[in-house]
Amino acid sequence: MTRNGLLTAFYFLVITSVRSQVVSGPMLGPIEYRDAKVWIEVTPQVKSVSLQYKKKGDTKTKTVLYKGQLGNDFNPLQITVGGLEFNTTYEYQFIIDGKASAAKGQFTTKDLWPYRKPVPDFSFLTGSCAYFNEPAYDRQYTDLVRLDRPAVPYGKDSSIFETMAKERSAFMLWLGDAWYTRDVDYNSEWGLWYRASHDRSRPILQNFLKAMPQYGIWDDHDYGPNDIGKNYILKDASRKVFMNYFCNPSYGENGQGIYSMISWADVEVFMTDDRWWRSEDKMKDSVDGPEGLPGRKPNPEKRMLGKEQMDWLKNSLLHSFATFKIVAVGSQVLNPVSPFDKWWDFPAEYDELMNFIKEYRISGVVFLTGDRHHSEIIKVDRPGHYPLYDITVSALTSTGYPFGTAEKNNPYRVIGFEQKQNYARFSFSGKRGERKMTVQYLGLKGEALGEWSVNEKELRNQ
Repeated sequence: MTRNGLLTAFYFLVITSVRSQVVSGPMLGPIEYRDAKVWIEVTPQVKSVSLQYKKKGDTKTKTVLYKGQLGNDFNPLQITVGGLEFNTTYEYQFIIDGKASAAKGQFTTKDLWPYRKPVPDFSFLTGSCAYFNEPAYDRQYTDLVRLDRPAVPYGKDSSIFETMAKERSAFMLWLGDAWYTRDVDYNSEWGLWYRASHDRSRPILQNFLKAMPQYGIWDDHDYGPNDIGKNYILKDASRKVFMNYFCNPSYGENGQGIYSMISWADVEVFMTDDRWWRSEDKMKDSVDGPEGLPGRKPNPEKRMLGKEQMDWLKNSLLHSFATFKIVAVGSQVLNPVSPFDKWWDFPAEYDELMNFIKEYRISGVVFLTGDRHHSEIIKVDRPGHYPLYDITVSALTSTGYPFGTAEKNNPYRVIGFEQKQNYARFSFSGKRGERKMTVQYLGLKGEALGEWSVNEKELRNQ
């Protein structure tokens, strides 16, 4: 072998060795005016990790050393870079055990527009229910009616993430079930860590993770067993896992919950937690009168968000000056005819929020939800007030479900479709006072599946 051939082989071995130290990532977290978070997961053998960064086009670099613990079975970590300049593009690269790795990318800080420039147009992506097959632990059937039918994979085509990676959006908001815990995971703290690490490390995800900031809320499957709430015995461990695999701006308050908020241009997204305080779905909705019908006396003990989080949400909505106030929830909110879990089935808390929005005449409120394995927009009219919308986006890669008998011809549905993998692009455009929110449902290869829009004036009390 020639000298050049030996050198090429040597560099190939070095690069391969460094790559093998990365489990997944990099992934972008919140990118603000003056700082940014970047996430990565490394193998137990790694001894040191640092992030090297510089302005795009510059030669001078700076380095931030990760000072946390390494050497565990699972080693997800976040590095925050501070002292940045607004509206500036930076390039970064992870240094692992003293060597430059292939884990690199770039990000651009927010532009300082308030009181200086027109409201910027932008878009974000969203979706829910991402199932990655692992045959040894997967469900053995998908048809819950005909159990004799041959098993088919529950997870579908993951190439949707390649499509999403090509988008030029401000961020991605995962609406719950970003990974699916299995029977072998539910009662094992190690299993909870394994499931998040396994699903996050899928090669087809990696370009998307670094393409834009990634935010997330959870629902039942990335929290624990199906449909479980506050009684989950490993809820504290599950919260710790979630905090390590998503770089959200914050995670609840006082060591409880994972709720937080995203602010971008004239939009605020209130990321709620529908599991930590959630009462059992089977608990009676009413203590007197027929279940779910007019005349009911709501059961005050049945709650989904819980008092502490509800106080935060109400105060946050009151404080907000955003044109569009998007309340993101893992479960559907408004759908009156759905036979499955929804906020409407927690009437004491549901009525509390709806009455609060009316009393304080809060404008621009829209609900954004996941969970259902089909996508739709539900509209509920409120006499004397603007209508409320529940925009459901599901599923990314999980098996889709058809509309059931009760929902087949749902009179509250504006648009909807079933059994198609999809994500949504939320776009915001127009000058101040005439802003418009457009929702585009997009399929596996980015094909248009449906579109709907609403003007800010349609979300104001007259």
